[in-house]
Amino acid sequence: MGSRMLSYSGGDDSHFLEACSLCSKSLGHNSDIFMYRGDNPFCSQECRQEQIEIDDAKEKKWRVSLKKSMETKKKSPKSNVQTGTLLVA
Repeated sequence: MGSRMLSYSGGDDSHFLEACSLCSKSLGHNSDIFMYRGDNPFCSQECRQEQIEIDDAKEKKWRVSLKKSMETKKKSPKSNVQTGTLLVA
């Protein structure tokens, strides 16, 4: 009977360490596996580093987008209150 890994949710996760998360290269049973963010296996330091750089670029883009969104909100009026005179007959 082969060993099976269980994920934190209790489901079958038997394919967890079979392939590189970036290039999908098969991970050998006797080769080094490079991990990133806890559960992402990579076949080499280069693949892991490339994923780190991809994630860093996405985070930077997200931060710039968030900053622009916050600046736009600061420029817009805080409320939709209208002032004026109301005449009732």
